[in-house]
Amino acid sequence: MTMLRTIFLSTVTALTMSTGSLAQTEPQLQVELSPSSPKLGESMVVEIDPPGNLPPENAGQLTVSFTKSGATQADSYPAFPIDAAGDRYRALIPTSPLDNHGRTVLRVSDGNETRNIAVWVQNRSFPTQRITITGAASGGATQYELDRVAAFKAIVSPTKYWSGKLVRPNNGRISTIFGVRRYYNGVFAKDYYHRGIDYAAGYGSPVVSPAAGKIALIDYEKNGFRVHGNTVGIDHGQGVISIMLHLNSIPSTLKEGDLVQAGQQVGTVGSTGASTGPHLHWGFYVNGVAVDPVPWRSQGMD
Repeated sequence: MTMLRTIFLSTVTALTMSTGSLAQTEPQLQVELSPSSPKLGESMVVEIDPPGNLPPENAGQLTVSFTKSGATQADSYPAFPIDAAGDRYRALIPTSPLDNHGRTVLRVSDGNETRNIAVWVQNRSFPTQRITITGAASGGATQYELDRVAAFKAIVSPTKYWSGKLVRPNNGRISTIFGVRRYYNGVFAKDYYHRGIDYAAGYGSPVVSPAAGKIALIDYEKNGFRVHGNTVGIDHGQGVISIMLHLNSIPSTLKEGDLVQAGQQVGTVGSTGASTGPHLHWGFYVNGVAVDPVPWRSQGMD
């Protein structure tokens, strides 16, 4: 993995009785974090190298938690084996534009040794937009829609489908970047940020999967997806998902449970749901939190 920095915290200090001096030993539990100082809205890859090896069936011994700046409680995240032998494990940690920037704490334990790593999350400014929504979509999402999307965003499957850099899901112009704050019909949406990237493109232009994965959600405006419109959700594995909104059409042959490859068409651009014109909204989530997909496209997160 590129741009990794092994972060060593406190060393274990032992007293050498014969000389009366202090000897230092390196921690056995090795942790690598990339990026080492993320910006708000970016995700972090945590690679863990336990001493010896830890068979995948014993992966439950590994615990990874992250305490955000200003928070009193930590959030826990799963770690998955990178190889069959259990030599190394990977955990993915999201940050949000709604988080506080500043000092955070990453805590990793293998049951025998615990590492507490200070991580500085950099501040980042996000622009604002004013959006006017009319018609049925102005009434907000239906309960059916909310429940279906919430269940999809909660998916954390053990299989890793994605590999390398993500591909662009549409060739249209980027009209709205990730993280934009908004006023809807003149009212500031306090807890809102633009949870994805919008691509302005013509009706019917192809929408492709940005990475390999499993189709985990297909639903339609006519079924009650009043805000999201015609929607396809893709599980890329290990807590990484993509959701494609406002589609005009979805291939009739595409079904939930189907496996897709990076670059495979999963729909066409439309303007269904809460949309002011034809565009693709690509939402990208890590462990249930919308994160900026740009680093995943430019660098990859293997």
